[in-house]
Amino acid sequence: MDAKSVTPSAVALILANPTPESPDDVPEIVVQVLDLKPIGSRFTFMASDGEAKVKAILSTHFASEVHSGKLQNLGLVRILNYTCNDIPQKTDKMVIITKCEVVSQALDAEIKSEVKIEEPSVLMKPKEEAAGLSKPIGAAPATIMLKPRHDVKSASQIVSEQRGNAAPAARLAMTRRVHPLISLNPYQGNWVIKVRVTSKGNLRSYRNARGEGHVFNVELTDEDGTQIQATMFNEAAKKFYPVFELGKVYYISKGSLRIANKQFKTVQNDYEMTLNETAVVEEAEGESFIPPVQYNFVKIDMLGPYVGGRELVDIIGVVQSVSPTLSIRRKIDNESIPKRDIVVADDSNKTVTISLWNDLATTVGEELLDMVDSAPIIAVKSLKVSDFQGVSVSTVGKSTLVINPELPEAEKLRAWYESEGKGTTLASVGAGMGASNAGGLRSMYSDRVFLSHITSDPNLGQDKPVFFSLYANISNIKPDQTMWYRACTTCNKKVTEALGSGFWCEGCQKNYERCSLRYTMVIKVSDPTGEAWLSLFNDQAERIVGCSADELDRIRKEEGDDMFQLKLKEATWIPHLFRVSVVQNEYMGEKRQRITVRSESPVDYSAEARYQLEEIAKLTSS
Repeated sequence: MDAKSVTPSAVALILANPTPESPDDVPEIVVQVLDLKPIGSRFTFMASDGEAKVKAILSTHFASEVHSGKLQNLGLVRILNYTCNDIPQKTDKMVIITKCEVVSQALDAEIKSEVKIEEPSVLMKPKEEAAGLSKPIGAAPATIMLKPRHDVKSASQIVSEQRGNAAPAARLAMTRRVHPLISLNPYQGNWVIKVRVTSKGNLRSYRNARGEGHVFNVELTDEDGTQIQATMFNEAAKKFYPVFELGKVYYISKGSLRIANKQFKTVQNDYEMTLNETAVVEEAEGESFIPPVQYNFVKIDMLGPYVGGRELVDIIGVVQSVSPTLSIRRKIDNESIPKRDIVVADDSNKTVTISLWNDLATTVGEELLDMVDSAPIIAVKSLKVSDFQGVSVSTVGKSTLVINPELPEAEKLRAWYESEGKGTTLASVGAGMGASNAGGLRSMYSDRVFLSHITSDPNLGQDKPVFFSLYANISNIKPDQTMWYRACTTCNKKVTEALGSGFWCEGCQKNYERCSLRYTMVIKVSDPTGEAWLSLFNDQAERIVGCSADELDRIRKEEGDDMFQLKLKEATWIPHLFRVSVVQNEYMGEKRQRITVRSESPVDYSAEARYQLEEIAKLTSS
């Protein structure tokens, strides 16, 4: 193997041309990777040419190169395309690398040149070839020949040729360089992006303390597979809703970026985009590209913190079983839709049930049923995590599933399964978890506060709901409150007495002979700092009271009021873990704080002791 080295003055070459018009304008640039480390879903490093260094960040899709060990610290990479951004509040630059290739794995040491900047740098060989680091005395200085590229067209030639064949809308967008999504940040000025609409939401209405309005969002993906969510409000939403079409490619400019709200983001990006009425959105007619699917896999044993959240997850696993297709009647419109459950495992020695819905159940699901004996590997993108059976996941409209994908993670998983996985007893990730505590760390132990933190701040939840976890005792359940409502046995919506007999459900648009009772009540809870009233719905109330609303109503009617009140008293002065939302409601012209229980769990004293010890450790360390 030939000796490998960095390009002399590579950093100076980059800084002299911070935004190449195209990859063809990038000269030979080989740098050494120093201080490689993860930042969120990306990796940063110092790019060194032996004399100078500059901070660099890799596009998200290079993560697999790092995880597989191909791209290593102290290794060499050839930069094929990049852009430079200013680092906020500093005079430094950051190089965003959008395309590169590995030249060499880790060398023995950092390359350091003692020669002047115009002289070539010291050559280094990879670990497996290097016999020593010193250069023989009297040896001629090493040189690197940069061959001229006679076949390369200039940037102006390329842009001119493309512009001549482009549609009028595209010509305007091509007057400036198209930026990769990975290079955008809130501190940047003008930019143009070329993206495909890979998900389109509905135009929705909302109401908050500031009034009413409309909102609409899309998910955009560029040629490198990087995604970002773009949101439009009010007039911008109405303007661009008919413009964006699923699957089409657009040039977009004059938008703004901000740090993504983790609670509501649906793609893996540190930023989210807002488009107002002045944004420019133009269809790129004649342009077409299929962006690569970028995964951010979550291990099965780490699904607990995602239970009940809005964040979607990606999973890769070995298929263990596939169920037949089931027909499920949807509550909202009484329509039957196909569903199929598959069980997958990964090298965390855990399994999880994935529910495939609609077309995925009947197409890919049927294919999996035919090949389940061969234990295929599947990669599923965009899954919702719920507390059904402890922990389970299900597909949504934007979910995709690939069988036996060509990914490093799939190769690693296959090797694990063949060597040890298929002979190991695998447990369900939801085993031993109730519906309430499956959320684990996220649901009951994150954002833990005392009641006084909520009750002492009347402005909490003024703009949008905020969420907290509580450890509290139930101190009172008023027996004279309205504790339940009559509900449809099909969709659980409130029913009214029908003319003649039976009950009318507005949701189902049907008469039913029978109805059921569902809890909707308030309870008082206390902790060392105070007390508060919490609103409670059916599932949580059933676990707290210890019986259904129908059964409690039977006790009151058949066994008397004393037994009814005794049943309520038995539920008091018992500690619980609560996950609550806090929002401002207006009642009779007065704003009131409403605290609603979203999930509940009895106290697991072992887990609670571990949590308290961790909190003590944090206090002592600070």
